Amino acid sequence: MSKVSVRYIVSDVDAAIPFYTERLGFKVDMHPAPGFARLSRGDLHLLLNRPGAGGAGQATSDARIPEPGGWNRIQLEVEDLAATVDALKQAGCRFRSDIVLGNGGKQILVDDPSGNPVELFEPFSEGGPPPRPQRS
Repeated sequence: MSKVSVRYIVSDVDAAIPFYTERLGFKVDMHPAPGFARLSRGDLHLLLNRPGAGGAGQATSDARIPEPGGWNRIQLEVEDLAATVDALKQAGCRFRSDIVLGNGGKQILVDDPSGNPVELFEPFSEGGPPPRPQRS
């Protein structure tokens, strides 16, 4: 698979870097200026830009400034979601939800320091999803 790049607008690049590196296993590829950094995790490049900084953080032709937040997100697969959530909670991270059960596994949304969501996902094992309760 070739590398995939995702850009997040963050309020403070220097505050976002430790969240992604220390908490979610990314490494810093480059951090040439306070308004930009490129991180990576496997085949994913995460491009962090501060609003108003050059490049992708600058205003558009209609004068709108990019801002963090929203619901679009990257999904990171983890081996043990409960343990990952416990460690992130101990580190003071903010969550948008509790762990939810989906069709393919368990997931939760954690916010980066600027309020951008990151989905943490633990897929079901080879045996598939647990049995669903029957309605009577």
